[in-house]
Amino acid sequence: MMLLVDAGNTNIVFALHDGHEYRGNWRIATDANRTSDEYAVWLLGLLQHCHLDRASVGSAAIGTVVPAALYHLRRLCRDWFEVEPLVARPSLDWGFRIDVDRPEEVGADRLLNALAAGRHYGGPVMVIDFGTATTFDVVAADGSYQGGVIAPGIQLSIEALHRAAARLPRIGVGRPQAVIGRNTVAAMQSGIYWGYVGMIEGLAARIQAEHGAPMRVVATGGLAPLLAEGTMMIERIDPDLTLDGLRMLAERNPAPTLPRDRTRLVEND
Repeated sequence: MMLLVDAGNTNIVFALHDGHEYRGNWRIATDANRTSDEYAVWLLGLLQHCHLDRASVGSAAIGTVVPAALYHLRRLCRDWFEVEPLVARPSLDWGFRIDVDRPEEVGADRLLNALAAGRHYGGPVMVIDFGTATTFDVVAADGSYQGGVIAPGIQLSIEALHRAAARLPRIGVGRPQAVIGRNTVAAMQSGIYWGYVGMIEGLAARIQAEHGAPMRVVATGGLAPLLAEGTMMIERIDPDLTLDGLRMLAERNPAPTLPRDRTRLVEND
């Protein structure tokens, strides 16, 4: 089986894929100071609960937008599963052109989404990822990655609103039945939810107009189902898109070799 690790700014998702389907999918809050041993205690307990054997893990791949977390995630793979993980980087063989000014600056999650979306749905396709940031990414008809848009995530906006305005409470995300709120909380929920729906529709329309061709719109991320309820712009929700991209990337590239002398590994290797 392949161990897949998708490390975002808010959560880290661990998954096991047996070549045909996902056998497990678990998430933990991102903490750059969490050690490989702490990850192991948590993850191995979940594997045991699901009747999965760590010895069956024969390969691993890591996609991360949190560089500080990479060292311990890599050590987890090496020390507890005895595999050298493939780390998603722009320099790998992605199977498509990264047609932007600075490919090395593109987050691994955005390229992984582009890889999976292009393979699953064909181009042109737009991927909206509702994570810590809300990202819009464009895959052209020839499969090349064309760039996109990065906007603040919905939770960041809620937290900023609460912190910057002394009398506004911290609220949860929900779909209000009415746009016009009749109290403070309802007004805030409307502004957050319908404001983001408006952003989705406006940016998606502008992206398609600039691209010059209609395209499918696929959404991923934890809040994708909730926000898709408020707009017809999103055609498909794919919760495993980033993990699928990570698996596809690992299948395209040679598996790294586990170093013989692991006592000499340094933090920036």
